[in-house]
Amino acid sequence: MAPIDSDDSTTAGAGEGLRSGRRRAARYVVPVAVMGVAAATIGLVPALADSGDPDLPEITAQQLIEKIAKSDVEQLSGTVKISTDLGLPDLGGLESGLMSGMSGGPGSGGDEDGSAADPSAKLTELVSGTHTLRVAADGPDRQKLSLLENAAEYSLIHNGKDVWGYDSESNEVYHSTASGSAEQPHKEAPVTPKDFADQALKAVDDTTSVTVDGTAQVAGRDAYRLVIKPKQDGSTVGAVSVAVDAKTGMPLKFTLTPSSGGAAVVDAGFTKVSFAQPDASTFDFTPPKGAKVTEADEAAEAAEHGREAGGGLAEEMDGLKGTDGLKVIGEGWNSIATFDTGGQGLPTASAGGDLGGFLGSFGDQVKGDFGSGTVFKTRLVNALITDDGKVYAGAVTKDALVKAADAAQ
Repeated sequence: MAPIDSDDSTTAGAGEGLRSGRRRAARYVVPVAVMGVAAATIGLVPALADSGDPDLPEITAQQLIEKIAKSDVEQLSGTVKISTDLGLPDLGGLESGLMSGMSGGPGSGGDEDGSAADPSAKLTELVSGTHTLRVAADGPDRQKLSLLENAAEYSLIHNGKDVWGYDSESNEVYHSTASGSAEQPHKEAPVTPKDFADQALKAVDDTTSVTVDGTAQVAGRDAYRLVIKPKQDGSTVGAVSVAVDAKTGMPLKFTLTPSSGGAAVVDAGFTKVSFAQPDASTFDFTPPKGAKVTEADEAAEAAEHGREAGGGLAEEMDGLKGTDGLKVIGEGWNSIATFDTGGQGLPTASAGGDLGGFLGSFGDQVKGDFGSGTVFKTRLVNALITDDGKVYAGAVTKDALVKAADAAQ
């Protein structure tokens, strides 16, 4: 195998993308925020355990980052396996309700008019466990993602201005119209290689070490291994490894390991991949006979009606989202988003229903100069919610959150 230069390299300006992403993720009270960040993390880059060490020309980390940025692959088809282990407890399906409640989407708050085919709720299944996906793309106007389940399949299809979601188990269809043919719908579930790579590169800034660590073979293709690590102490992220296709520059492999060690938090990737143009019929969709079809406009009206009628969990989450003065303290991988809910502490089990009971079973009580509060922990994202309604969240340790809360006093 040819030697490969490994250099500590950083990309100026990329930190703002990371910070803006954290600002968006931190709008919601954790652990709902934890699951939202997890879903975003899943959408970074496809990955699979590598095999073989192909002999490739030397390349620096900066050159490899540039190769990813210049990748122009728009046509592909393949199979992706995604495994996620955030260390979350068994939620018994509650996570779907929390996520739909957070987004105010169909089905939130127990809304019976919601569609089982709505992607904003369906794709939250990727938050935990191991899943197999089939993906296909043919430029910016056509993408398809299918989630394969035991005896059923969920498909999300973008063809021109039409976006279709189909759940075979319930025989339900969700239909919306993209605002423009060049816009990929449902950004929380990117399906093109460029989308995946862009997400990964947002984590690269001047607090990051980036090196090339040998080569790999993924889905039968030769690849370079790019390793991204925080330079700072206090982050829950240990390292991110991305296998980059040597020929096309497309990321084929993504593995995120926590600083605490153990199994990867996210391990997702191609088991098969082809860069040939998919058949046009791949993106055709007609609602099956007898299927219940929900239009996006109708679903939005149903969700609004549910909120006006009390909305249960959705109403609780709307209240929690009333934040004041969202700020980001610290820098790089140690950035912590903080905001004030306006004095709203955690809902109790008696007053908060499913949400209150879930929160109560999931947190650790902490005290400091700031007073007292509850820290919610996963293997990646942690959050401190103080008893007087202040929230501190980030991919940092519990101690880092407490120090940040103390320093804010």
